[in-house]
Amino acid sequence: MQQPATDSLVGALIDGRYRVLSRLARGGMSTVYLASDTRLDRNVALKVLYPYLAEDHSFLERFEREAKSAARLSHPHVVGVYDQGIDGNVAYLAMEYVRGHTLRDLLNDSAPLTPRHALAVLDPVIEGLSAAHAAGLVHRDIKPENVLMSDDGRIKLGDFGLARAVTTSTSTGTLIGTVAYLPPELVTGTAADERSDVYSVGIMLFEMLTGRQPFTGDVPIQVAFQHVNSTVPAPSTLVPGLASDLDELVLWCTGSDPDQRPVDATALLGELRHVHKSLSDAQLDLQSGPAREAGTSATKVIAADPHRTTVISRPAQHTQIFSAGATAAPAGEQRPLSARESKKRQRELARSARRPEQNLRRGNPRRRGVIWIVVLAIVAALVAAAGWFFGMGPGALVSVPDVAGKPVAEAQSMLQEQGLEYRLQEVFDEKVAKGIAVGTEPDAPIEVRRFEHLSLVVSKGPELFAVPPLAGMTLDKATDALEEANLTAGKVKKAYDEDVAAGTVISHKPAEGEQLRRGSAVELTVSKGPKPFDIPQVIGQPQGDAAAALEGAGLKVEIAAEAVFDRNVPEGSVASQAPAEGQVIRGDTVTLTLSKGPRMVEVPDMVGLQVDDAQRQLKELGFEVEVNEILGGFFGTVRAQDPVNESVPEGSVITLTVV
Repeated sequence: MQQPATDSLVGALIDGRYRVLSRLARGGMSTVYLASDTRLDRNVALKVLYPYLAEDHSFLERFEREAKSAARLSHPHVVGVYDQGIDGNVAYLAMEYVRGHTLRDLLNDSAPLTPRHALAVLDPVIEGLSAAHAAGLVHRDIKPENVLMSDDGRIKLGDFGLARAVTTSTSTGTLIGTVAYLPPELVTGTAADERSDVYSVGIMLFEMLTGRQPFTGDVPIQVAFQHVNSTVPAPSTLVPGLASDLDELVLWCTGSDPDQRPVDATALLGELRHVHKSLSDAQLDLQSGPAREAGTSATKVIAADPHRTTVISRPAQHTQIFSAGATAAPAGEQRPLSARESKKRQRELARSARRPEQNLRRGNPRRRGVIWIVVLAIVAALVAAAGWFFGMGPGALVSVPDVAGKPVAEAQSMLQEQGLEYRLQEVFDEKVAKGIAVGTEPDAPIEVRRFEHLSLVVSKGPELFAVPPLAGMTLDKATDALEEANLTAGKVKKAYDEDVAAGTVISHKPAEGEQLRRGSAVELTVSKGPKPFDIPQVIGQPQGDAAAALEGAGLKVEIAAEAVFDRNVPEGSVASQAPAEGQVIRGDTVTLTLSKGPRMVEVPDMVGLQVDDAQRQLKELGFEVEVNEILGGFFGTVRAQDPVNESVPEGSVITLTVV
């Protein structure tokens, strides 16, 4: 469907992420658009709430909670919820985009369906609903429009969460839902549960098998009235030859009393598959003609779109929903029927539905008058009983008082004064002190019936979290551990530590095990490693003394493989060290090179040479030269030397006698 040119959202970028491409559909509570997720580069179905809902703060809070619950549900037959948010005055829900058509489109084109086709379509729907029920989610708006059939054959159930959020946030004077599939308990104001979804599935199966809905009317309230006061007929009354097992399945799902229905979708799924296996091919492939109306007096829905989720007003007095055919509720609680008893009762209802309702015999007029008087008296009694029940009795509407901020005893007294039943629910709260009421669930202000159970939510004070053991962790791991414990890393101090490696937590405040409020900061002390110090100088010291001095300072000692000659250092002492200067830390290694003492050099004979040549040659060999002149050394010739022609230590003094 092409969107109108006046739709201002088409082409808009929602929340800086979702580019609206086109409008797909409009419902009773929202408009659905095809959008592109620019962050993940994929198409999504973007459900945008109508402004009157987006302006309701309490509704938005519930809508966010329900969206988060739906997002946790992951099943191949349930449309995935990706994201939820608010951008200005646009409240949206981003969901999986299923390209294809809906069950409504299939029914418009092909209804009624063969039993085989109907059961094959319904099986994955109930399987997805079963997963939702197991996760504690109730759909509340099962209808063909919410059954999506992709082009590749996948079938998914969509629109979880929105119906509950809207129902909870609206007043009790209105009903939210698609009235053709609305269970009786929602009309009478009773809380919905898994069995309410089962009822809607039964109505949908009836429509798939017969091609029409069991109840129709000119206005929604007429249809709602029939859900409460009428019995869903057996599908075989419209499709002759339909298997009795299918009649029983539909009637079991659509019992007016929720206790007469399957307890949830899981129970229904098992029965559906049992029925499917038990039917013959002829029964599964039964072809029926075009859908027929229930009778000449049946009215047709004349609204523009009878299948969209609508908001309708409840009757001003609930006694108006009872007719001569209705029965009053018993004074005591009824024993829940077993599945076998329930199916037996439904078979009896099916047979009753096939009987003529009009007696063709004229009969005795006086007897008929007496009968009518008795019937009217019974009806009057029922109306009076219903009036008391819904007016002054357990079914009366009362306002839930605002107990937030009250001490628990005072809050309990306020609820008891209204005749409300409640249970205590304790929760952690960062702002509300222990023993003080946080509020009620559902929240005030709201009207409920006296027999409905409330939760009085009482604060246990702020939730406390124990400081985890952090010593010995790296700073990054300690920060992660604090985040996992719902705490944060505070001030980080650094200190030298001889035993703890650099970057490792030495200690923290508060200590391990202490209880802190969420988000509290923990101060960390992180090691800088051992403290550096100036390297000791051991050159010239004997090897043993040098090694002892270094090891005493916490250093490691290595001896170089090769010793060296050194004229100034005795043999066996340290000739050099590496490093020779600067700072080191405990555990560092110092390499010592030992001396072999001075080198031994052969002294050549210089007698007869001029003194200058003799001095030069001796100095080149590493000797010191001392000259003694005789008669002033007039000729400059060496006449004697000491020592000569022997090996002496390098650097020794050679004495020359010069004449």
